[in-house]
Amino acid sequence: MRKFNLAIAGTALLFAVGAASAQEVGDPAAGEKVFNKCKACHAVGEGAKNKIGPELNGIVGDKPGADRGGFKFSKPFQDWAADKAAWNEELLTAWISDPKAVVKGTKMVFVGLKKPEELKNVIAYLASFDESGAKQDPAEALKAAAAK
Repeated sequence: MRKFNLAIAGTALLFAVGAASAQEVGDPAAGEKVFNKCKACHAVGEGAKNKIGPELNGIVGDKPGADRGGFKFSKPFQDWAADKAAWNEELLTAWISDPKAVVKGTKMVFVGLKKPEELKNVIAYLASFDESGAKQDPAEALKAAAAK
């Protein structure tokens, strides 16, 4: 009887850990709504093109400052990005929360997102697009980016 109870408890723990991991990634659907604040300058998804800012397909895991369809990044941004391996959750959180504080002299005029939940959700939304703009698993994209 005890083994059975331990097995059930272990299974419940695995489900709880899995649920927590999914929650840690954020909600891409909620992030899509947050991304409305970004749409004036950025595009993502099928057919996305550069605007005032670069298109963001496949940004999670990509090297900051990497070619984004010929987008011209500012010199201060290029200098900052030179030693960065990949856009991961930590780097995106810092950047999206206050771009001007992260890169003095950036061309990005956005004041940033201040609510942690909005940050997490918009990052999950961005992570849900691969390089071509097709949908992908945001948890897997974020995990791969963290490993770079």
